[in-house]
Amino acid sequence: MKFKELGLLVIDEEQKFGVAAKEKIKNLKVNVDTLTLTATPIPRTLQFSLMGARDLSVINTPPPNRQPVHTEVAMFNDELIRDAIYYETERGGQVFFIHNRVHGLAEMRAHIQTLCPDISIGMAHGQLEGDELEETILDFMAQKYDVLVSTNIVESGVDIPNANTIIVNNAHQFGLSDLHQLRGRVGRSNKKAFCYLLAPSLSLLPSDSKKRLQTIEQFSELGSGFQIAMKDLDIRGAGNMLGGEQSGFITDIGFEMYQKILNEAIRELKHTDFKDVFKEQILDKEDFVSDCTIDTDLEILIPDSYVESIAERLSLYTQLDQCEHESELQLFRASLIDRFGPIPKQVEDLFTALRLRWLGKELGFEKVMLKNRQLKLYFVGNPESPYFQSPIFDYILEATQTTIKNVRLKHIGTNMMMIVDLVKTIDEIEKLFLRLKRPAEIQPSNQLSETDSSLE
Repeated sequence: MKFKELGLLVIDEEQKFGVAAKEKIKNLKVNVDTLTLTATPIPRTLQFSLMGARDLSVINTPPPNRQPVHTEVAMFNDELIRDAIYYETERGGQVFFIHNRVHGLAEMRAHIQTLCPDISIGMAHGQLEGDELEETILDFMAQKYDVLVSTNIVESGVDIPNANTIIVNNAHQFGLSDLHQLRGRVGRSNKKAFCYLLAPSLSLLPSDSKKRLQTIEQFSELGSGFQIAMKDLDIRGAGNMLGGEQSGFITDIGFEMYQKILNEAIRELKHTDFKDVFKEQILDKEDFVSDCTIDTDLEILIPDSYVESIAERLSLYTQLDQCEHESELQLFRASLIDRFGPIPKQVEDLFTALRLRWLGKELGFEKVMLKNRQLKLYFVGNPESPYFQSPIFDYILEATQTTIKNVRLKHIGTNMMMIVDLVKTIDEIEKLFLRLKRPAEIQPSNQLSETDSSLE
């Protein structure tokens, strides 16, 4: 197919297109504006949006009077199937029964007919002639059948408001996107809808299958497609950004670690191969380190005696990790005092550790380790980084040679670290970091008056 002047490409139901198909469509014209629509974007597409390579808009507002679909994972059970079908038909509704194997579809229809002898049942699958398939679907829409036994060809494009129960057999063999789309075939009116996912016992399923079923059961609220897609990204991986593989090794290292590695690779390219292109950005931000990790044998945590609930503590850690400025940290601190009372020393040290991450990032430290009263500060790992020609590094060298004692520099391979002896507390590290910052950037001197003797 050839276009005279292609300006806009709209891809609906994006999750149905493979990577190769989408790349072929894009090659119709270079730099064509593309809009992709989907309830559950595939991992690679979602990853492109999360890393900023594509703009992302999320529509969370459901149609008026729409109710969430009650979702339940269960083992294949004749009584459950019979009760679900009769409950729906007795209130005037219809039922989808999904069995995604054409060769066993007739037997499944006969089995359901045995369970519900007074129910009319239709059958549809992709190997039927076009006219016959269309007639079956139209008859179901006209309510000539109470139950439609079919493969997953009804997954998208079928809108039957009177069908408000769907039973999916062997649900563990479907992907998350497929399950979400199948569930979307019901609940398309103002009636309460039900989705039953039939699978073997979760204890017998592979880990990924178990995660998929648990995810689809957990996220059943309206507009939860984005959360499902995020979980799918975590389970399957984002794959190669520029290759043909849709899923990749992210399952082995986790999404956050994958993001960290990816950002570090992008940062390294900006400072090496593409340093001329990003020259102004590098000079403006001077962000030589993406993050600074803290490793210590000191007790810096939220103790269970302060916050008893494990889930609540995890939530607080997540909120704390999202703080990027002192003002946000003070608001978080005030909320803790309001909810749980006076803050213990371990939590105050945790706040100081977060400040150390910020300061360490500014100073060019990738890792801060305090163990057995010895502080090790790891500089930028890339020996060719412009950091080592920056004023920040020059001032740190000057300070270590003139004003700070018990300090020495050490090379391990191509990496450099600073070692400071006789450091007892995390507060001493903060004072050291403030002394290492350039004079114009440090806090007023009265905040540094109580400098520990070990650093003088």
